[in-house]
Amino acid sequence: MAITLDMVMAMAIWELATCSPEFYEHTQRIFLMLYQKDLAYQAEALVNYDPVDKTVLANEQVDSNGFSWRSGAKVEKLNLKQWFFRITEFKEALLKDLDSLAGGWPERVLSMQRNWLGKSYGAKVTFPVTVNSNGGEQVNVDVFTTRPDTLYGVEYLALSLTHPIVLKAAEKDEALRKFLSEASSLPPDSKAGYKLSDVEVSHPLRKIDTESPQLSRKLPVFVAPYVLSDYGEGAVMGVPGHDARDMSFFKENVNPDSISVVIEAEATGSEANSVVPASDSKAFTQEGFLTSLCGKYSGLHSKEASELIVNDLKQVGQADFVESWRLRDWLISRQRYWGAPIPIIHCGDCGPVPVPVKDLPVKLPKIEGDWLKGKKGNPLESSEEWLHTNCPSCGGAAKRDTDTMDTFVDSSWYFLRFLDSANKEAPFSPAVARPVDFYIGGVEHAILHLLYARFIYKFLAQSELFPAGNSNAPAEPFKTLLSQGMVHGKTFTEPSTGRFLRPEEVDLTSSDKPLIKGTQVTPNISFEKMSKSKYNGVDPTECTSKYGADATRAQILFAAPVSEVLEWDESKIVGIERWFGRLWKLVQDTQQSLAESSFSIPAETLASTSTGHAAPLPASLQDLSDADADAILATHNTISSVTTCFESNPYSLNTVISDLTKLTNTLNTTPASTPLILYLTISSLLRLLAPIAPALSSESWEVLHETLLNKSKEQVPSILKSPWPSTLLTTEEAETLSARGGQKVAVQVNGKTRCAVTIPSMKTSTAKGKNAPPTQEEQDWIISRVLETAEGKLWLSEKHDWEKRRRVIVIKGGKLVNVVF
Repeated sequence: MAITLDMVMAMAIWELATCSPEFYEHTQRIFLMLYQKDLAYQAEALVNYDPVDKTVLANEQVDSNGFSWRSGAKVEKLNLKQWFFRITEFKEALLKDLDSLAGGWPERVLSMQRNWLGKSYGAKVTFPVTVNSNGGEQVNVDVFTTRPDTLYGVEYLALSLTHPIVLKAAEKDEALRKFLSEASSLPPDSKAGYKLSDVEVSHPLRKIDTESPQLSRKLPVFVAPYVLSDYGEGAVMGVPGHDARDMSFFKENVNPDSISVVIEAEATGSEANSVVPASDSKAFTQEGFLTSLCGKYSGLHSKEASELIVNDLKQVGQADFVESWRLRDWLISRQRYWGAPIPIIHCGDCGPVPVPVKDLPVKLPKIEGDWLKGKKGNPLESSEEWLHTNCPSCGGAAKRDTDTMDTFVDSSWYFLRFLDSANKEAPFSPAVARPVDFYIGGVEHAILHLLYARFIYKFLAQSELFPAGNSNAPAEPFKTLLSQGMVHGKTFTEPSTGRFLRPEEVDLTSSDKPLIKGTQVTPNISFEKMSKSKYNGVDPTECTSKYGADATRAQILFAAPVSEVLEWDESKIVGIERWFGRLWKLVQDTQQSLAESSFSIPAETLASTSTGHAAPLPASLQDLSDADADAILATHNTISSVTTCFESNPYSLNTVISDLTKLTNTLNTTPASTPLILYLTISSLLRLLAPIAPALSSESWEVLHETLLNKSKEQVPSILKSPWPSTLLTTEEAETLSARGGQKVAVQVNGKTRCAVTIPSMKTSTAKGKNAPPTQEEQDWIISRVLETAEGKLWLSEKHDWEKRRRVIVIKGGKLVNVVF
């Protein structure tokens, strides 16, 4: 990878790595800081276990279908003792401070984090449950709901696979044990369910409404994979009439004749709308008005009814208003070799004891290449010499903790350490503690790295590692975030079978008409995410060897906005090559022209090249030739647009290539006639190009100054050490030069554009702004000038009768005239 990145001239400090003991020593120190604040703890928990990597995963590392983010294996659920970071202590700050990132972060990432934090307001409703197999034991089951207005429509109660009632019932029910074993591999949205035949539920509303008949019946209880054990209380009330998932589950497991509808869009009071046949029913999931099934609450709107129902149930101890979060504490334990060892020693007498800071880092044991082969479970448990140690507290025999930390712990703070990587006394000095100005990372890290980094940063900002008075420390670690789009590769498939074709199976002699070798059939072509199975990957080394690093870099930027999907098509790079060819010729022609003239770089111009300040121009812009004026104006506008893009709109880096290409074409077509202007425009173009094509711009810079430096006997820094060019003109000067070519006016007739004409520029007050509405006097002047042009006269006086005009509209500062006849 290092060789590949070097070939495209990417800059990296390879000696800094989060896997080095010099780094993870301080990761362990941060762990101990969290431990001292009771923000790192060990607890028994039902965890996600990857059977392929044989390690535990955090919730964020399991996808929506229950598969591991790393190995792709179906995740299993196991009860294990694990280490956690108490990220939930920071949940309010993690949510609230997202508002401060609006505009700097992609809205998609902000939305993903808000959803993962999952703050919601609702009610906790207590359902009385009877377990008949235990002699009619009465148990209360709490359910969190955001829709207490639908309580009259509850048809069943669903429990998670690990709910205490379920686990107790499984001790005597073999069929249930089998279901639980198989259910762990079912997708989260599975409609599978197991009815607990000896468990039934009484409706909580029965305590406040004894009149409604549907409340008197007992409700069934199901075990359902879709119920999350770590959200709410591990129990869900099933309301088929008003939840699509509940509707599907109810039909699958109960096969009802009818569905109760307790919310309707409009308050009708009709009993006919309250019960509908199950065969053609569809869940109404919006708020509305309670139907006739809802007793004294019938006719009330959902919001009003929700508040009244919860308050009434609260009076009898059956409900209360609560706040719920989806976020759970961060599980950091990993049962694998790679990762920072957890700096805890377990002593039979003292319990868990932190490793003293002076003894950090706790290094991983040195192993042979095949040491891990055939080992199951936690590999560090097999390293006897490393495992056994003495207790730091009592000196007795003890064992090291054999879990390693999730590697996301290392990446959650590296940006602070790498600013102070030589610091041996602390993770970093308060003098360098500051947020990142500009951060690049894929959207796939929205609820992983980015969330964890925000948590660790907020914790560290409250510590002595940040400057004194750290209450004023920036609340967020990354000011601006750019989430780059994915690169898709050209993919060939066999039309009849859909089989993916290897590159060597396709004849690309004609890039426009590829053919399958042997059959000469035209393959289907698409752009898809690069993968080995689709044979559509691209080796950057081959591309840079063939076209050069500069052309490859420029094509990557030009092919698509940074945040969008990039469809990589190598054949398109020819456009960049042609541009580079025109640019190289322009530099050579310029060098020759300047060499043949008596021009030498003035001292003040050399100073501008060294400092980046605007170079001095001729005193009177009115004396400039048209070629010089066009060249200066084009260069000035390009400096302005490219600088704005780099500074505040990095998502549009593709437009930088477009702007530089246009400037190259302008300077090629109408080169400046004055040597000074010629030098200023070309040298500015090269400096704008340098970040994108450093090799070409450096070589061109040397060629440009080859003879000039001999004349001036001065030194010019290399282009990579030269400052960024400043704009060449003031706003007023730019407007003056723009006006030299006249003012273009689009002419419309009855709203349809008929022609574009050029009229003399009209002097307007700068205080008004260039697009300010013209006065009536100015409008009359513009219209009279338009009528003087051949095309204006044709469309407004000859093809139409000007005297019969009904209305004339002048907008965009006089750039558009619409005449209505």
